[in-house]
Amino acid sequence: MEKIMSTYTVAEGRTNFCAIIEMVEHGERVKITKRGKVVATVIPEAATPVVKPKLDLEALRVLRESMPYMKTNSVEIIRRMRDGEIDE
Repeated sequence: MEKIMSTYTVAEGRTNFCAIIEMVEHGERVKITKRGKVVATVIPEAATPVVKPKLDLEALRVLRESMPYMKTNSVEIIRRMRDGEIDE
């Protein structure tokens, strides 16, 4: 069951900000209008879809193969930098 979406002008939104946040916390979507046109919709965070970018595995493989092989591991390099044996 979809809840009715409330609408507030920008001025009303400023005045009723806490009430709007409370409504959104309860799952309601709230439209904000300016001069009669919707300029924003406040929606609950859980309703925001999370879009993960697809990894280009082939490009990642090519990048990895193009990198030079390191004879010394990163732990050893950091230890030597810490001890002043090599400059950053």
